[in-house]
Amino acid sequence: MACAAVLVPGLLRSSSGTICSPAASLKLTSSALRHLTLTRVDFFIPGVSVVGGFSICSSPRMLEEERMIELAVKYTNHPPALWIHNQCTLDSEVAVRVGGEFFFDPQPADAPRNLVLIAGGVGINPLLSILRHAADLHREWADKGGGYEMGTIKLFYSAQNTSELLFKKNILDLVNEFPEKIACRLHVTKQTTQISAELKPYITEGRITEKEISDHVSKETLFYICGPPPMTDFFSKQLENSHVPPEHICFEKWW
Repeated sequence: MACAAVLVPGLLRSSSGTICSPAASLKLTSSALRHLTLTRVDFFIPGVSVVGGFSICSSPRMLEEERMIELAVKYTNHPPALWIHNQCTLDSEVAVRVGGEFFFDPQPADAPRNLVLIAGGVGINPLLSILRHAADLHREWADKGGGYEMGTIKLFYSAQNTSELLFKKNILDLVNEFPEKIACRLHVTKQTTQISAELKPYITEGRITEKEISDHVSKETLFYICGPPPMTDFFSKQLENSHVPPEHICFEKWW
């Protein structure tokens, strides 16, 4: 997995290891900036006929303060991913298109909401963006006593083993920073090695269960699901059967 930092045109001059984006069609209003960092981008790479769609894993604050976004790109034979891992260098240029509806963008006057984030494999990428955004909202509320008042956030994240749990240090740092607000349960389905002492308190062996999710159903809770289609279909159907309103269920699946 590679992390690429993308410079938004005209907002930052240079940065190590970046992909510069000259897309003139991107309108950088404050609303567009928020939307950009909580969704996905399509890459149009010169000389590569296939369009690459990648998740944004950074928070809106990175864009607002540093004028950068971070993308997590898994090494595969997909031509855009190969280009990023093998050919992309400082000052490489691509055009980008912003799209998708998988984001959390509350306004200060909105009612507090709890979040349940359900991730499978590389589906953690956009959910990490949402988690980081929620943490920034907690910080703003604590520092200024204003802004949007977040509820609690619970992350359920499943992978085959602990080595495939991406961003685990970033996740645990946020859990430790906000122990009363952010919690996580990390699931491993094919673990064959010893689990480290640091991770062990957060690890559950086996898949995420229906009961774990149903225990968090409430009228104040929003559910975000991202992972392989069978997993996404399973939990979105379960939530519908638990009478969670459709507008409180948001999911993304790409493969």
